[in-house]
Amino acid sequence: MLKDYLESVKKINPLIHNITNYVTVNDCANILLACGASPIMADDINEVEEITSICNGLNINIGTLNTRVIESMYKAGVQSNKLGHIVVLDPVGVGASSLRTSTANRLIKDIKFTVIRGNISEIKNLALENDTSITKGVDANILDTVTEENINEAVNLAKKFSEKTGAVIAITGAIDIIADSQKAYCIFNGNPMMSKVTGTGCQLSALITAYVSANPENPLEATVSAVCTMGVCGEKAYKLMDNNSGNSSYRNYIIDSVYNLTGEELDKMAKYKVY
Repeated sequence: MLKDYLESVKKINPLIHNITNYVTVNDCANILLACGASPIMADDINEVEEITSICNGLNINIGTLNTRVIESMYKAGVQSNKLGHIVVLDPVGVGASSLRTSTANRLIKDIKFTVIRGNISEIKNLALENDTSITKGVDANILDTVTEENINEAVNLAKKFSEKTGAVIAITGAIDIIADSQKAYCIFNGNPMMSKVTGTGCQLSALITAYVSANPENPLEATVSAVCTMGVCGEKAYKLMDNNSGNSSYRNYIIDSVYNLTGEELDKMAKYKVY
């Protein structure tokens, strides 16, 4: 099943508009090229509407948020909605500052997102207005970690937030949860080393945008395929490491693994349950 979504990306070669953070912008561009999509990075307010109009999907990432790009994100999102394009939100570090929280909430209020992807602390902050979790910068609070014991609670949170927003909710971490209001997939792929590389989450949001843009009729399963792709490639990349390898090598191996991944490998290696 998952291979069809991967192969659609390579066949369609969707053009993805990224308004993303400057820490990982190069990695996001390379992961899109690796999966068979094409990236364009444009965040000036005077061109974002025009640029997003020629693209298949829009990836908004607030990782290095500043007041200059907030209106650019807003204008690009509204324009994408008018055109019926895929729009993905990565609310990096929401809850760490009032600017991030208010910006993410405004975007969700006024823009229809196809997918919202974040770690468990970020999603809890957006879904539960009275949430008292402490966001650890851009990382999830360890107290929020999704485990086998609390997975049903996290699944219900994702389903309810999906019902509220109309978006597919992707909660990513050691266990990934991808849900709409009726159905959830819990994914068990990946490697702990992925947390040692800055930007694997940002890369994943770009990857999701490509997969859903190439498969707009089925955003839930397309998102599942993208998340499984990243997890499987994290596993494959780790096997390429030697005694002289570090997190920089691992980052490159992940991108190489995405480039070389076949649909057959993805279907064989993906590990998930449906809730």
